[in-house]
Order: sequence, then C-alpha cells, then structure tokens
Amino acid sequence: MFSLALAHFAQAVGDSATKRILLVLDQAGWHSSQELVVPEGIHLLFLPPYSPELQPCERLWPLTNEGVANRSFPSLDELDTAQDERCVVLQYQPDVIRSATHFHWWLLPIQSISN
Repeated sequence: MFSLALAHFAQAVGDSATKRILLVLDQAGWHSSQELVVPEGIHLLFLPPYSPELQPCERLWPLTNEGVANRSFPSLDELDTAQDERCVVLQYQPDVIRSATHFHWWLLPIQSISN
C-alpha cells in the first residue's frame, strides 16, 4: 500500500530521473519493507528511531483532535467521519498546517541544484 502511496506522491510532485525529491520518513516497518517500490527520483531519508520530536506529522495530532475532543461517538464510523471532516477543513488551511509543522532549523526548499 505504501508503494502505491509513493507512486501517487511521485506523480503529484512530477518526479523524474533529473528531479530529485527527498522524502523524510520515520522508521515504520512499511516505510522500509524489502518489497517497497520507490519511484525513480524519490529518495527516502529515515529519521533516527524514537525521535517523534523530529517528525512534523506528530505536531498535527492536536489540530486533528480539535474536531473530536470532548465529544462522544456512538460508533467508530461516526468518529471516523468526524475525523475525516476535520482533515478536510485543515487541508484548506495550509498556513495553520505550516505553523504547526515548520521547524525553524529546516532549510528552505531548494529550487535547483547544480553540480
């Protein structure tokens, strides 16, 4: 499934043999499976183990939890729906996402690299 997600990501960012994309990941088993197919131009960089403070997505949990905090759900399906709705709201708020996930020590995106 992660191979499929990588393929969609590669297509969305326009990967190629001449364009390199560095994707930073944690060390979840499915991120480093022997069966993983990594598209051309995508390079995986793994964070050190047990370092959630370096993983930007860990900072998204408080934002996603706002849609479900202090509420009771009669079923997991209803909880799932509420979580989906919150994520849809957040996808149209890139500044909110950026403010929660940007680390001051990150480099700015590199537009082109010449050798």
